Amino acid sequence: MRYSISIPENVEPIEIFGAYDSRTKYIKKEMNVDIHYKNRKIFIEGKDDDSVNKTSKIFTELLEILDEGHLIDWDEFQYVVSRYKTNGNGSKTEEKKKSMKDVINTRIVGTQIFAKTEGQANYIDYLKNNDIVFSIGPAGTGKTYLAVAMAVDYLRSGKVQRIILTRPAVEAGEKLGFLPGSFYEKIDPYLRPLYDALLDFMDTDKLISYREKGIIEILPLAYMRGRTLNNSYIILDEAQNTTYQQMKMFLTRIGFNTKAVITGDVTQIDLEKKKDSGLLSVRKVLNGNISGIKFIELSNNDVVRNPLVKEIIKAYEDYENSV
Repeated sequence: MRYSISIPENVEPIEIFGAYDSRTKYIKKEMNVDIHYKNRKIFIEGKDDDSVNKTSKIFTELLEILDEGHLIDWDEFQYVVSRYKTNGNGSKTEEKKKSMKDVINTRIVGTQIFAKTEGQANYIDYLKNNDIVFSIGPAGTGKTYLAVAMAVDYLRSGKVQRIILTRPAVEAGEKLGFLPGSFYEKIDPYLRPLYDALLDFMDTDKLISYREKGIIEILPLAYMRGRTLNNSYIILDEAQNTTYQQMKMFLTRIGFNTKAVITGDVTQIDLEKKKDSGLLSVRKVLNGNISGIKFIELSNNDVVRNPLVKEIIKAYEDYENSV
């Protein structure tokens, strides 16, 4: 069987084939087909009609994304290929296809931020349409990064007046008391990932100015007690390390016109007794019955870091399930 696809005029061949035909080689290996290019046309050949059909759909989807003006990184490219390889037709609803192309923010270097997996597309949809969202999943799935991107967009557009980023100060295997410096110097490394995410969307001077004015706050969870937070976008990161009481305290701080996102990975609980995690208990408490509150679970398929991270996570899961 042979199939041909035309490349849109505004798409450069290297965008679809990759440097040194790296993407073409990857698809050939994964789908067991031959791929050729001539006069802005892609020709797909193979003995298995099903493989040729799936490969044509892979190229069609990639070209649609590129034609919309989005660049495709290696992680997103691999995700599209794997979806057709493992799920047959790789089908998504038209609404989901659209949501994976919706830009939610732009980094200061000009890179547009949008969903790279179907799980992330669902997550973004929940963020837009609910006041409180719990995002649970392994490292590298974009739980915190996408929430920060959305928070900055809400601040810029005037939908909220401030951003509050917080984490529980759990000492992942270390003792804060033995570290040099003041409390803030000790706690700063635990809050550093939140700074790093923000700096993708605003320059250092802007972030310092916003912090001095109280427009952006980055603080340990304990400092949230006693406050009522209106007109805010609040992100509680590493929520697996909250206790039952801390989670209750956090959720009851939420005021009017406020969005809250709670992110965590239940496989990386640093509490002495893992069963005490507030993230484990909150789903049982809320039970999914309250309008405006949504839970989403991201999986290994949503990991968008180095492909090795996905393999490492799977290896640890297999090991922990075997002992």
